[in-house]
Amino acid sequence: MYDEEIVLCASSAYTKQFYLNPEFDGLPEQVREELKILCVLYTEDVGGILVMKFDEEGSLRMETSSDEGDLLYDEIGSVLKIRQIQNMHAELLESLELYYHIGKFSEFPI
Repeated sequence: MYDEEIVLCASSAYTKQFYLNPEFDGLPEQVREELKILCVLYTEDVGGILVMKFDEEGSLRMETSSDEGDLLYDEIGSVLKIRQIQNMHAELLESLELYYHIGKFSEFPI
């Protein structure tokens, strides 16, 4: 359906930075802040890097990684934390997928 994966946002425990793709500046401030909180809390809790991106089918995926030799990274906790985010924020994640599928970056469909 889509040609490539598109990064929505990312957070890194290593650089203590959050990134939101400028293509999604049309999202309401509240949604952008919620994404920032979700990602930063994830990396503060588990460590590593979290990337939220839309795959070729337009589904929102969360991928996590860590630097080689990072003994503080909690690999098991990362899977559990992603499931927790998916369960607790299902409505937000579904709305983001709908927003992406519609392809209108000027209005958020809630």
